[in-house]
Amino acid sequence: MFFNFMDELRAAGITASLKEHLVLLEALDKEVIQRRPEEFYYLSRATFVKDEGLLDRFDQVFSKVFKGIETSYGMQEEEIPLDWLKAVAEKYLTEEEMAEVKKLGSWDEIMETLKERLAEQEKRHEGGSKWIGTGGTSPYGNSGYNPEGVRIGGEGGQKKAVKVWDKREFQNLDNTKQLGTRNIKVALRRLRRFAREGSADELDINSTINGTAKKGWLDIHMRPERHNAVKLLLFLDVGGSMDPFIKLCEELFSAATSEFKNLEFFYFHNCVYEGVWKDNRRRFSERTNTWDILHKYGHDYKLIFVGDASMSPYEITHPGGSVEHFNEEAGVTWLHRMTNTYPATAWLNPVPEKQWGYSQSVKIVKELMNDRMYPLTLEGLSDAMKELTRKHGS
Repeated sequence: MFFNFMDELRAAGITASLKEHLVLLEALDKEVIQRRPEEFYYLSRATFVKDEGLLDRFDQVFSKVFKGIETSYGMQEEEIPLDWLKAVAEKYLTEEEMAEVKKLGSWDEIMETLKERLAEQEKRHEGGSKWIGTGGTSPYGNSGYNPEGVRIGGEGGQKKAVKVWDKREFQNLDNTKQLGTRNIKVALRRLRRFAREGSADELDINSTINGTAKKGWLDIHMRPERHNAVKLLLFLDVGGSMDPFIKLCEELFSAATSEFKNLEFFYFHNCVYEGVWKDNRRRFSERTNTWDILHKYGHDYKLIFVGDASMSPYEITHPGGSVEHFNEEAGVTWLHRMTNTYPATAWLNPVPEKQWGYSQSVKIVKELMNDRMYPLTLEGLSDAMKELTRKHGS
């Protein structure tokens, strides 16, 4: 029954295995949900979507496969409690409006009136209180309001029957698109790995269960409380070709400062040399020696560069190549020093990955980073976080 659904999911890049298909069928067989489109949508989404970056694609697939799924709504007889209808009416309608609705009579009479008006009406009608149309207070149609209303096509203005998958609330959560304000924190949280430190004051449930099962008596195990012990060095390229990405970098910087307790940041232009800075207004008068950073912050820090790596190749490969000052040592020398000091290193590039091949400097930096350059998309940032959290040799 749902094989076409699975095929469309797979075509959209969403894993849809036979196991997940059987889980969905079993859930339906055991009636874990009421047989309504919205509930089936949430059940199938929970079954197939394992990554928030795929939510929007799932919505698009669901809308494509099950388009028109609501057209039969209201055609079958449904028992609607009269006290529920009365409660809704009393909440939203004035006494005068209530009197108008009561004139229509019972629910059965309202349905009969609907059939009569369908037969009488020959053209579209908007507003008003009698004819089937959009808006107004007639109990028939859409986008208006009546507590005993029957929706006829269109969108429900009161969100009572809206197709949630068409709302596409997750349209900016797509792991093939650039990061935005809403999801940048979610993506950065993928870096957070908790280190255990301090006194053993938290119950280790898994170890306690295993120990008890092996020994035959209650064997309690404690562990240190979890703390966010991630240490992060963030180097941000500013000026020149990075100007189009100012907003994105500001969002990234803001999210990073709120997510990580142990964060140190510095600015550079094009390539890192012997000096960096914290205040762009004083970039020439108040600089931090790069050597001091390498000596001050231990190798357990994770290092992230954010920049487009777009410059003259000489700015990387030759002494004196900088466009702002005479650098006695080439940028490649400093990049080697930094990546050797901090094994967990990644470069985030806001330029779309498909354009990297057109820039010689991007190719050079990517090679110097041992291919640890990632695009600033959800997928790219996720890959970068995985790289930063894997074990590195000393």
